[in-house]
Amino acid sequence: TCHVLDTAQGCPAAAMRVDLFRLTHNGSRTRIAQFVTNSDGRTGKALHGADFAPGMYEWVFYTAAYFSASGVPTASTPFLDEVPIRFGIDNPEEHYHVPLLVSPWSFSTYRGS
Repeated sequence: TCHVLDTAQGCPAAAMRVDLFRLTHNGSRTRIAQFVTNSDGRTGKALHGADFAPGMYEWVFYTAAYFSASGVPTASTPFLDEVPIRFGIDNPEEHYHVPLLVSPWSFSTYRGS
């Protein structure tokens, strides 16, 4: 799962586009899901069944488009356009939650619960 919080406006990042990719050993990636965050800034469960397997994954958050649509003042060339977060799944029996705290100029993430 994923949860995006807009630290510039102090609210959930509703209606942000987020893509999820599976990475291969040779560095290529395949998009396996595309989301738009809900009113609470969440994607819901991202991986189901056989897709929820050990390996490397990447979330891509389209932050510049979100902040532009939200009316947050930014530079004409965004400092953060897309924010990629690569993470690994070792045990599909566990819950993997990736929160993103983001503004037009900074971001932070961690493994949530």
